[in-house]
Amino acid sequence: MAQRRRSDALPCLWLLLLLLSLVLTTGLPRGGAVGLMKLPFSPGDVLPILPRQVAWPVMNTLHSAVDLLPSFVAAVAPGDLSPAAWNGSCFAVNEAALELTPGDRNGTDIGGAVLRLKTASAQSWTCMDLYVFATPYRITWDYYFAAREHTLEISSWEEAAELEYVKQHGISVFLMPSGMLGTLLSLIDVLPLFSNTGWGQYSNLAFLEKHMGATFEKRSQPWVANIRKEDIQSGDFLALSKIRGRWGGFETLEKWVTGAFAGHTAVCLKDEKGDLWVAESGFENEKGEEVIAIVPWDEWWEMALKDGSNPQIALLPLHPDIRSTFNESAAWEFARSMVGKPYGYHNMIFSWIDTIGDNYPPPLDANLVMAVMSMWTRLQPLYAANMWNEALNKRLGTEGLDLHGIIVETERRGMSFDQLLTIPEQDEWVYSDGKSTTCVSFILAMYKEAGVFAPFTESIQVTEFTIRDAYMLKIFQNDQARLPSWCQTEADKPTFCQILGEYKMELPEYNTIEPYAKMNENCPSLPPTYKRPSRC
Repeated sequence: MAQRRRSDALPCLWLLLLLLSLVLTTGLPRGGAVGLMKLPFSPGDVLPILPRQVAWPVMNTLHSAVDLLPSFVAAVAPGDLSPAAWNGSCFAVNEAALELTPGDRNGTDIGGAVLRLKTASAQSWTCMDLYVFATPYRITWDYYFAAREHTLEISSWEEAAELEYVKQHGISVFLMPSGMLGTLLSLIDVLPLFSNTGWGQYSNLAFLEKHMGATFEKRSQPWVANIRKEDIQSGDFLALSKIRGRWGGFETLEKWVTGAFAGHTAVCLKDEKGDLWVAESGFENEKGEEVIAIVPWDEWWEMALKDGSNPQIALLPLHPDIRSTFNESAAWEFARSMVGKPYGYHNMIFSWIDTIGDNYPPPLDANLVMAVMSMWTRLQPLYAANMWNEALNKRLGTEGLDLHGIIVETERRGMSFDQLLTIPEQDEWVYSDGKSTTCVSFILAMYKEAGVFAPFTESIQVTEFTIRDAYMLKIFQNDQARLPSWCQTEADKPTFCQILGEYKMELPEYNTIEPYAKMNENCPSLPPTYKRPSRC
């Protein structure tokens, strides 16, 4: 009996310590005498040893998947007049300086460097700071839990170009904002996004509710519309939102970054016999490749009904005025010319990045983007070439430069890397494997051929559009009375048809923006409101 009572009392003791630390860290005014006390631990430090029923609710409020993203805190260059300084998660005072080492010290011609990082004023005795250090040529990491001077030695530069880059721009320092423990907890938080389970679905919905203000209102049954194919016409737009599994997790992160409340798109086409087809970029073929394909409606719909990612699907009919001028033969000709071409990985990220600083949800920024590009270039050079090298070469008017060559050429022209990222994609660019279109730019390129954007056909680059940009176009039906009778809609709701899904789909600002020249070439998209100025 005594042992049982002691085990029951232990959680109460740890809970008391947790509450005490919470009071000391948040309940007292700063600057007072008590505020000078150093805590033996912080609330986050003791969470792993608390009972699960106590710890997990607290973990879920203190950490999220966003905490996995490192924050750029400084660029440390040799010869700086004063050390770079910043506040850390664990240590409130941090300074860093970079000292170049001569080539003969390590037996090389290029030499290396020593980064000296001083940490002071720890928030608790048990916390630590986790850092990532990056140049376009390397990425390394280290962690610090003692208040003293630390050193990070770079024995040799990869090549002379790295040394020149560091002399001009320094080594980028990124801080994992939640420290070692918080990063691990955030990893625990993000992994369920990709789980094809009820837990995974709950995690995706919770993430979107927290970071985008989404609401997921349950629909009344039936969740599957009794569709009459006769009512669907060429050009009608399909918006899909997957909420569990591998693609559900990827779509959730894509939605958060771009502000779109859908993660995939497709388009309907009717042939001369009246048969209904679905065209999409991102169709997985028998080889497992994601390509552009045109498949019969019945086949596509059957796959949607069997999709384990629990898709929510909306049909967005074109406005009658747009439909009356829709060049169906031109749309078919374009779609057939693109069949078999790969998904538009080349320009996928560039539809999202329009501005130097107003498209990156914090703590993401151009410094981190370049660091990630650098890492992938080292680990997967072919993948990197497919994802961004060709597109960046297009922006420079060059051919065959790798990422490091691109950076050198960008600097030679007096541009910054973040400026290079914002140069608009051009629809006429042809890549090594043909024209590159994502799921949404494929549809909009078809619309362009069909005359939907007239009289702005030549002045709109559809490869600059995100999914959000597409469904905000004022080209869709705006009269509920003219929707098909089987379309499940409600008064005061957007005039589209949700044809599948247990939750009501939201498409904020749906069908509100008239096309205009240079549309969506310079638009911000910061969460949680994703506010954009008119005619950006």
